[in-house]
Amino acid sequence: MSANLAQLKKLRGKSLRELRARSRQELAKLSERLLSSTAVEMSDAALLREINPSSRHGSCAGAVAFITERIRASAAPHERASAEWTCFPSLAQRPAIVALMERRFPAERRAIIARAERACAGRFDLLGLIDLSFGEPIDWRLEPLSGKRTPLDHWSQIDYLNPQLAGDKKITWELNRHGHFVTLGQAYWLTGDERYAETFVSQASSWMDANPPSRGINWASSLEVAFRAIAWLWAWHLFASSPHLTAHFRQRWLKHLIAHGRHIESYLSYYFSPNTHLTGEALGLFYLGTALPELRGARGWRELGLHILLEQLPLQVRDDGVYFEQSSYYHRYTADFYTHLVVLARASGVALPREVEQKLGRLLDHLMWLARPDGATPLVGDDDGGRLISLGERRPDDFRDTLAAGAALFGRGTWKFVAGQAAAELLWLLGPEGLARYDRVKPKLPHGHARAFAAAGYFVMRDGWSRDASYALIDSGPHGAPGGGHAHADALAFEFAAAGTTWLVDPGTFTYTSDAQARHEFRSTEAHNTVTVDGEPQSLPAGPFSWSRIAHGSAREFVSGEGESYFEGWHSGYERLADPVTHTRAMLWVKSDAGHHLPTYLIVRDLFAAREHHGYALRYHFPATCRAVAKESQVVATTAGGRELIISSFGAAKLQARVSQGWVSRCYGQREPAPVAVIEAAGKGPQEFATFIIPAASDQAIRVEPLRLAHARACGFGIDAGAARDVVLLGDGLSWVESERLAASGTLAWGRFVNDRLVRACLIRGHALEVINCLTFYSPARVRHCAIQRHPERIAISVRGTTRFDLGWHEPASQIVIDRVSFTVSRSRQSAAFANDGSGWKAVAWISKAGA
Repeated sequence: MSANLAQLKKLRGKSLRELRARSRQELAKLSERLLSSTAVEMSDAALLREINPSSRHGSCAGAVAFITERIRASAAPHERASAEWTCFPSLAQRPAIVALMERRFPAERRAIIARAERACAGRFDLLGLIDLSFGEPIDWRLEPLSGKRTPLDHWSQIDYLNPQLAGDKKITWELNRHGHFVTLGQAYWLTGDERYAETFVSQASSWMDANPPSRGINWASSLEVAFRAIAWLWAWHLFASSPHLTAHFRQRWLKHLIAHGRHIESYLSYYFSPNTHLTGEALGLFYLGTALPELRGARGWRELGLHILLEQLPLQVRDDGVYFEQSSYYHRYTADFYTHLVVLARASGVALPREVEQKLGRLLDHLMWLARPDGATPLVGDDDGGRLISLGERRPDDFRDTLAAGAALFGRGTWKFVAGQAAAELLWLLGPEGLARYDRVKPKLPHGHARAFAAAGYFVMRDGWSRDASYALIDSGPHGAPGGGHAHADALAFEFAAAGTTWLVDPGTFTYTSDAQARHEFRSTEAHNTVTVDGEPQSLPAGPFSWSRIAHGSAREFVSGEGESYFEGWHSGYERLADPVTHTRAMLWVKSDAGHHLPTYLIVRDLFAAREHHGYALRYHFPATCRAVAKESQVVATTAGGRELIISSFGAAKLQARVSQGWVSRCYGQREPAPVAVIEAAGKGPQEFATFIIPAASDQAIRVEPLRLAHARACGFGIDAGAARDVVLLGDGLSWVESERLAASGTLAWGRFVNDRLVRACLIRGHALEVINCLTFYSPARVRHCAIQRHPERIAISVRGTTRFDLGWHEPASQIVIDRVSFTVSRSRQSAAFANDGSGWKAVAWISKAGA
């Protein structure tokens, strides 16, 4: 009775459309379960009925022979004119691909062949796991790490999320996606060795024997069925000329492909997982309908798949181009899905709306901005370790092959700049013509060094696009749609790389269901570069893919200038506490300057609105390649190459740093120990902590010290590095705060001095900034950002957020440049007032005294 009540509660509030869809699927499951004990493989007569009359050629054998010949001809360029072209152009270019692999990609060629050899021996590298064996012969329902083997029950009766029954189902499913069938096919093309075809036929026949349609764990996920169907279609084309693909095998293979299409169509994840599950399934249908046009169901599959992909595109991809589950790995999946859709549609003459290429372009733009200087992509949110299809050897967190395909398809030089040299994946996906197009694209430096993906809450800052650039990614977005299943409790977390070295990382995912404790730890707040309060997570989990309580938050400010960028955001995760606590995090990104007095560094300001006593822990996760030591409130991390990062924290409450062991997973199923810096404090009432994250240049001594200020609600710091001294003032946005060289009324003021002479300065969200004995800036209205840059013959000032300000200049005459409009200030200690009437800044009055 309680189970029935639970089911009724789940159905409450569902739309009529959803109830109908769910009812149809439940009836289909019931029907299959009733027949599963007596179900047999599709008969030849039934197969013949699945084929269009024009393609039957008198018998089942004749129809399959006709389809086989069409596929074989599509892979033979001299016979292309006689073939109905329905698949990838690359598959008609075997001689050219083989030659190019030998000439341009010899290392990738060797890697493909080596992987194929391991598959022949029954050894597999899957996800982040190396050299797995599933028995001899292969046990397709085995999870080898736990030794769990699921029964051959109807798929709907298998509790695959239960590790006691299935172990880690991801490992079982990854083998059964049959990506290695494609690898075997590639090796067959590259070598002509029939052993690969023989292995393919043997393993495929074994799989069909062990996995009758609708029975067993390998039919439990429609997405896995779709991925397998795509791999099977690629494999059929790659092995089309092999005599090992007998008439009997091809006939049976086609029957199972039809079963795959029927299963996907019947059990689309409209309401179970309306995310990459649904779009991946739709792509599988589009693949089947496009690659096998002789089937009666092909047109319906193609149209249904395309309809879903078009319908879901604006739902799953936000206006800023970011995938709606807040996961960089699933974002990459989505970019791959729509890239394959574009390639298939172009090859088969299917017209796509302009929105597809526009949204795909935004997806790829986001991937471009996410890429770290070392080429890897931060694994924000869940990472499942899989690929739509694997056509080359690449690190799991390296998404640049997706960017390269986009650059070749659309001629985008910025994507090529980040993707770098062409890789083997591009050749297999787009063929020699696609590789030649990529070669012709001129790399173009991406515009700008900061980018806000405001709808998703991601903010990227960098000081360049080279391999030795610095980079930061901040996450202040929503928890992830539709229900946060692939989100982590990571509000206001960030990654940081400096001078090409990645220092602070998101530790990844590691597992979904095999280890509940590890799943909890990797997606917890403690596993991210943010702050815990009273040891609590920001969001409360309720199972491996759900949450009982979710933190909400957003960005309040993001401004970027030539020399610095500023971010500010907040979240509500700790407002559920008995004494509610609101966390606000601000970050100033300070770029290195032409003199290289200091490298690019970060200032992190954490504020907590609270009344009672709480404990706070600031965490910073390093890669496994780093070592770290702690002393008082400072942590020093070093790499094997001798590079160094200093993290120094300050606050009214006493701070104590320590280094503990954490974990980093660069791919699902793999993890390695890595140091974590934990800086702890406790205090009553509002708290503020300022953290300086500074990479030290070679033989450079850097010292951060607090300044003595008269104002109780502000704090200041000096950063000394040889002849350079940076001064930082953190205020409340209104009060006047003064130090020995800098004074301001604002949220944050910063200035750099070299040999006691101003180099540059900035003001964030304030009214006034004074460089002592140099100049004064004042605005009646609060400015968002004022940046001052000193040049040999002039000072450049950029202002955002005001229409009027006063400028006092305390040195001999120089030129003032404001928003690219030049003004000359008199040689006396006067100041000029300027106003913007919409056509640019203009001098409106001279005053005798600076407004500040």
